[in-house]
Amino acid sequence: MLFYTSMFFQYIAQYLKTRFQYRADLFVEFFSDLFSQAINLVFILIVFGHTSLLHGWNKDEIIFIYGFFLVPYALFSAFFNIWDFNERYIVKGELDRILTRPIHSLFQIILERMELESLVGAITGIAVMFYAGSRLGIKITWYDPFLFLVFVFGGALVYGGVFVMIACISFWADARTSIMPMMYNISNYGRYPVDIYNSVIRFVLTWILPFAFVGVYPASFFLGKKEWFGYAFLTPLIGIIFFTLSVFLWNHGVKKYRGAGN
Repeated sequence: MLFYTSMFFQYIAQYLKTRFQYRADLFVEFFSDLFSQAINLVFILIVFGHTSLLHGWNKDEIIFIYGFFLVPYALFSAFFNIWDFNERYIVKGELDRILTRPIHSLFQIILERMELESLVGAITGIAVMFYAGSRLGIKITWYDPFLFLVFVFGGALVYGGVFVMIACISFWADARTSIMPMMYNISNYGRYPVDIYNSVIRFVLTWILPFAFVGVYPASFFLGKKEWFGYAFLTPLIGIIFFTLSVFLWNHGVKKYRGAGN
């Protein structure tokens, strides 16, 4: 554990040295992330420009859920940039380089592809939550910050687990695939209350692709939606289960990997 902790901070140190060599690019990425988040917020405002309630949810509640969603999503975006795993590591053979090192291959890829600038989304999310929470009159108790951190890390693990499992498909089918971009689009459904969807989609977003545990379920605890408290407290458990399954599948896939040769 000490070895991996040391390697983690060494990777971060090297990453920061590299990124600060190109400060203009870093600024552009910050701006583009903020612009993307602003567009999504504007979309919510446009929707509520035509209605006062969305299946019983008001505008500030939806904004609060979106703000919460941004925090675990920022952690995921910072450390799980594996959207091009198939093309870069399997098709081009860079996984061969990774496997020559005495460190777990997934750990290397996560740190090799990290984008710490994405963490700015967490700051934006917390700011949005405070704005919506103040309008809703939400009171913070002493244990709320601890539960918030537990829910956030659980949600990030849900995202990480699902996308690592999708990446593992490449160990058995190394042809280029569009599954990863499609999954990114599906994941956006988790930022809205699941009861606005039909029963099939709710089931998928809860138990098959549990993106609802990234946004609406944990956020519902702070919104006082007692009927969903059980789902909220399942968030860390679901995150651990899915991420553990993804690591197991990854390890099995690596054993099947035979290199990039023809």
